[in-house]
Amino acid sequence: MFAPSIPAPTTVRTRFNSLPLAIGLFCLLWSFAFVAGKIGVTDCPPLILLTARFSLAGTLILGVFALRGEVWQLSRREAAMFAVLGIANNALYLGLGYTGLKYISAGLGGLIVSANPIFTAALAALFLGEALTWRKIAGLLLGIAGVALIVWHRMSIGTDSPHGVLFTLASLASIVAGTILFKIFAPKGNIWIGNGIQNLAAAIVLLPIALTFADVHDIVPSARLLGALAFLVFGGSILAYVLWFHLLKVCGATAASAYHFLMPPLGMLFAWIVLGERLAPQDLLGIVPVALGIYLVTRPAAGVNAKRS
Repeated sequence: MFAPSIPAPTTVRTRFNSLPLAIGLFCLLWSFAFVAGKIGVTDCPPLILLTARFSLAGTLILGVFALRGEVWQLSRREAAMFAVLGIANNALYLGLGYTGLKYISAGLGGLIVSANPIFTAALAALFLGEALTWRKIAGLLLGIAGVALIVWHRMSIGTDSPHGVLFTLASLASIVAGTILFKIFAPKGNIWIGNGIQNLAAAIVLLPIALTFADVHDIVPSARLLGALAFLVFGGSILAYVLWFHLLKVCGATAASAYHFLMPPLGMLFAWIVLGERLAPQDLLGIVPVALGIYLVTRPAAGVNAKRS
C-alpha cells in the first residue's frame, strides 16, 4: 500500500466539476451506441461492421499519437494487458452483443447488458476487496428489480428471439470479465494509447472470424450505415471507452458499473425516437427503482465523506 499524492485544491475542484459531465456524456454515448449498432447490423453483417469499426478507431488513435511525436511509454507487459482487455471489452463483448442485435431490439439489448453492475459488484467484492455494504446491496437489488420489470414486459410481448437473448447474455459476461480484469491488471500509461491497442487487438481477433462466417455481399451501402459507423468509431470506440476507463479509476468497479442502470431508459428513449421501437408505460415504471438504485450504489459512506472534507 502507498499513500496517494494529494492534488492541489484547483485540481480537486476541477475533478469534482468535471465528473458529472463525464458521467452524463458517457451514459449518452454508451446508450445511443445500442441504437447505432442496431442501425449498423441492419445493413452490414455484425462481425464485418465491428472489424471495420475497431480497425478505424485503433488506426486513428495510434496514428494521431504518432503524428504528435509523443514518446511510447507502455512496456510490453502493459501493451499485452491492453490487448487482453481489448479481446474481452471489444471483440467478445461487442461481437456477441452485435450478433444478438440482429435478433432482438436495441432496447432489450441495452437492458440485458445493464445487468453488468449486479455481477460486477459481487466479483469486485470477491476479487478486488471493494466493500459490498447493505446500501450497495439494496441499491443493486432495486436496480435489478427495475430492469427485470422492463425485461419481463418486453419478453411477454414475444417479439424478441431467445437466440438473440443468449448472445447478449454472453456479451454481458464478457464486459463483466473485462471490467474486473481492468481493475486487477490496473495497466499504467496513457489510456488513449491503451484504447488504441485494445481496438487493434479486437480487429485482429475478429478479422479471420468475419472472413469465415460473414459475407461482404450482404453489406447494403447507405448513408445511415455510414453515419452509424462514424458514430460507433468516434463516439463509441474512442470517446466512450476513454470515459469508461476514467470512471473505473475514479469511482471503482462497482460504482462505475452502476451507471449502466441508466442505459435501459436512455436506450429505450433513443430507440423510440430514432427506430420507432415501442415504449410502453410498464417500461417507464422500471425507471424509478433504477434511479434510486443508482443513488444508493454510488453514494459514498458517511465516513468517506468525513475523511474527504
